[in-house]
Amino acid sequence: MEKSCSLLIHFDKGTPALANEIKEALEGNDVPAKIDAMKKAVMLLLNGETLPQLFITIIRYVLPSEDHTIQKLLLLYLEIIEKTDSKGRVLPEMILICQNLRNNLQHPNEYLRGATLRFLCRLNEVDIIEPLIPSIMNNLEHRHPYVRRNAILAVMSVYKLPQGEQLLVDAPEKIENVLTAEQDPSAKRNAFLMLFQCVQERAINYLLTHVDRVSDWGELLQMVVLDLIRKVCRTNKGEKGKYIKIIISLLTAPSAAVTYECASTLVSLSSAPSAIRAAANTYCQLLQSQSDNNVKLIVLDRLNELKSSHKDVMVDMIMDVLRALSSPNLDIRRKTLDIVLELITPRNINEVVLTLKKEVVKTQSGELEKNGEYRQMLIQAIHSCAIKFPEVASTVVHLLMDFLGDSNVASAVDVVVFVREIIETNPKLRVSIVTRLLDTFYQIRAARVCSCALWIIGEYCLSLSEVEIGITTITQCLGDLPFYSVSEESEATDSSKKTQQANSITTVSSRRPAVLADGTYATQSAASETAFSPPTVVQGSLTTGNLRSLLLTGDFFLGAVVACTLTKLILRLEEVQPSKIEVNKATTNALLIMVSMLQLGESYVLAHPIDNDSHDRIVLCIRLLCNTGDEVRKIWLSSCRESFVNMLSDKQLRETEEIKAKAQISHSQPDDLIDFYHLKSRRGMSHLELEDEVQDDLKRATGEFVKDENDANKLSRVLQLTGFSDPVYAEAYVTVHHYDIVLDVTVINRTKETLQNLCLELATMGDLKLVERPQNYTLAPESSKQIKSNIKVSSTETGVIFGNIVYEASNVLERTVVVLNDIHIDIMDYISPAVCSDAAFRTMWAEFEWENKVAVNTVIQYEKEFLDHIIKSTNMKCLTAPSALEDECGFLAANLYAKSVFGEDALVNLSIEKQSDGKLSGYIRIRSKTQGIALSLGDKITLKQKGGS
Repeated sequence: MEKSCSLLIHFDKGTPALANEIKEALEGNDVPAKIDAMKKAVMLLLNGETLPQLFITIIRYVLPSEDHTIQKLLLLYLEIIEKTDSKGRVLPEMILICQNLRNNLQHPNEYLRGATLRFLCRLNEVDIIEPLIPSIMNNLEHRHPYVRRNAILAVMSVYKLPQGEQLLVDAPEKIENVLTAEQDPSAKRNAFLMLFQCVQERAINYLLTHVDRVSDWGELLQMVVLDLIRKVCRTNKGEKGKYIKIIISLLTAPSAAVTYECASTLVSLSSAPSAIRAAANTYCQLLQSQSDNNVKLIVLDRLNELKSSHKDVMVDMIMDVLRALSSPNLDIRRKTLDIVLELITPRNINEVVLTLKKEVVKTQSGELEKNGEYRQMLIQAIHSCAIKFPEVASTVVHLLMDFLGDSNVASAVDVVVFVREIIETNPKLRVSIVTRLLDTFYQIRAARVCSCALWIIGEYCLSLSEVEIGITTITQCLGDLPFYSVSEESEATDSSKKTQQANSITTVSSRRPAVLADGTYATQSAASETAFSPPTVVQGSLTTGNLRSLLLTGDFFLGAVVACTLTKLILRLEEVQPSKIEVNKATTNALLIMVSMLQLGESYVLAHPIDNDSHDRIVLCIRLLCNTGDEVRKIWLSSCRESFVNMLSDKQLRETEEIKAKAQISHSQPDDLIDFYHLKSRRGMSHLELEDEVQDDLKRATGEFVKDENDANKLSRVLQLTGFSDPVYAEAYVTVHHYDIVLDVTVINRTKETLQNLCLELATMGDLKLVERPQNYTLAPESSKQIKSNIKVSSTETGVIFGNIVYEASNVLERTVVVLNDIHIDIMDYISPAVCSDAAFRTMWAEFEWENKVAVNTVIQYEKEFLDHIIKSTNMKCLTAPSALEDECGFLAANLYAKSVFGEDALVNLSIEKQSDGKLSGYIRIRSKTQGIALSLGDKITLKQKGGS
């Protein structure tokens, strides 16, 4: 069996030392050589060597040395050598070291005394310790605090030994006297710790006697006091009140560590609003005063927990939390905004939005490298504020529209999406938003932002003046027609190389596939225009607007959007413009622009021709303008808007459903006991104690006290490890808690004999690691034993625990082995449904390198039913809107998302279609950053997808 180890040193396996060399060096008089030899000996012992021949050499040549380093290394050597025989008796040669230890404990040098006392803390052999006890006790009164503090720790470790109370009968009394007289903060802390761990009543008495002076004690002692309070209050909840007063008095302590521990202790012990408010205030002060980003992140996590359980108290602290935005760290800012957005109420919305607006303005001036990303986060935060409270939209929308031309494309896209949503949900702002958008349109430089802005112009320009300005703005941004001169095209056909040099247009085609909204792939082709030389492109292209330069890079999808927008504006012009001449003039101009775009797409001026989809769309617009019908007009002018309204209402419905699901409170059982606060005796209770009692009663009444899992759920986690006919029956209850797995194994002796040295031996496969060494037990006939085993988990992948039970029976000479069933740790215990935006999903899909493709093989015949089955089996969240999955159309594409407890993202894309024979076919693609989660999730889907069973 492995030995316990209290010491770890790095061991270089490259050049192992030889025992003879070490022995020679130890016998010499060279001190540095001796030190080196002792280090090598300690390392070899730690690495599993026994080196029995060195013991007498060390006793003869190292023990008498006066060098402090050698003496310290000697203590390390004595700590790790085997001091007992196979039967547990102390080896006779160990008596030789007792005298040396006693001499060290009485040595005039305080370092040697202290080091020896530290060594005794790790000694378990009573026969060696017993003769040293008078010397240990004498050191409690040594003049130097280093010796005293280590003497107290030595007394504590001796007192904790099985026979410790007989060895040190008067230790608690002596330590209490030391505690009263001691001035050194570290020694005082050790003394209180000894009382707390060995004789808790004395520690409590001392604390309550000196309750007024607790705030003057040192930081180390205050931390131990808080540990004591936590332990006492868990076991005796009735006395919580007097201890909470101590905690509140420590909230003003100068040490940040103490105030943090006070706040977390207060939250764990009390639900009284004043206690929670005090804790939240402390956290907010730490958030401001601490410069370490890690501390800020930890404090924000605590505030986030408070927000979940005590939202009403946290709402008042919202402006204090917002001050954390002053930190330049993006993670801190992101966490702060996440907390704040859930605490917004009609009372504080204006203050919050004002702060966010100031932060947005700050991002313009500063030259920080992450300003664009921070601005994007602020815009998203303002967006969600405006959706929850539409009345604030008017104060922010115009400020944000200044960022439509932002160099950070993601931030500009967020702004334009926000504008699109606000213009629909706030009809009063429509006119001002459209006017502002038409004024700032020429500043937009990104194609995606242009596309969305054009859609807004096409849908929301309703009056005659707006429609006319809209057409004029688009025409100006496109510049003079045609987009190239005919003479250059003929030159281009003669010599394509010359044309490419003249154009100086570089096209970059990225081979990486993009994921479209329906889950299918499309190859992205991004063309970038470096410069345009005057002969090829018509003069004036650079002086005119953004749409022209984007079109000349080969972005014909944008060209199709321009054509659609112009078509909508012309159709609306027909309704609002009484003069037919003006309408016809505008129509012919629009047709000319569309034809010019088609010509540009089919010419050799650009490296890539127009794609079929954009070509067909522009041709459709031309046909429509040449021959409009009422039915088509209705589709173009109202159906698009209706689809958008449906999308918004669908999104709102999903959000309200999620809020309702979160708000579901647990109810208590009908026969649960409730104390009535009004009938309680109030004598001698402070306001805080009364509040605490009330909150506890309310929690009991509403069932908010954490209850055990229901029994049916527990039974499903019990796994049978051996057969009923085996001499030893074993079953395990598996509890998975984030990074830990606890196996609670019940072992039953089915025989009529006593089983000796029974040992549960476990081994793991995958990223699982056993924490403890197995222990031996003796099991009486037909008795049972509960054995707990902890296993650490380091990644999200399916792991296997296997093992056996080994025991000895009195009538059998050999050890008997019972092999156990394997325990499979399910990936579903680590992943939980999560939400992310479509844009974030696609970005991650493009970035993640591990993909697992699973072919659909199922007996389920309906697409929606199969999707629901996969969602249930994989514990994931469907990101695709329910409205997009309605109706029967023979195929279905959906995106699913989940997050693991280790922060890993799991992305799934399901693409299926119904065959002519009624069966479903298609693929489920899983992507993740790590291999384990992709493979484990794929195995789970393969196992579960058939359904029907």
